[in-house]
Amino acid sequence: MSAESNIKTVESLYAAFVQGDIPGLLATLGEDIDWASETTSTVAPWYGVRHGKEAVSSYLQQLAETLEVKDFTPLLYAVADSDILTVVRFHAVNRATDRPITMDLHHQFTFHGDHITYFRGTEDTAQVEATFHPA
Repeated sequence: MSAESNIKTVESLYAAFVQGDIPGLLATLGEDIDWASETTSTVAPWYGVRHGKEAVSSYLQQLAETLEVKDFTPLLYAVADSDILTVVRFHAVNRATDRPITMDLHHQFTFHGDHITYFRGTEDTAQVEATFHPA
């Protein structure tokens, strides 16, 4: 697939995420997707490595149960072979504590054919952890 096509797929995934369209998001993924945000931290329930679409669905559910997303705006797309790298402006509020998070997320998507087969995301883990503690 072309870089332009891969970017359109990531844009589609992001649009589905913002709209809460989990089936639409999952449709962009390969069956054996390797998905993770912050692979070594356990600060947030959505952190860690997930394999398969069902596990990604669980990740999205945990994220939605914990955070109310206020802003999710892609700022940059970069292409490197079959990878798309992005920077996303992110603002959310922890539902339990009402504490805000504002940061840039960094995402790496790897494609095999027309599906995403690998995702890694990085976040400001200290800021995420702080939202779990009441002000």
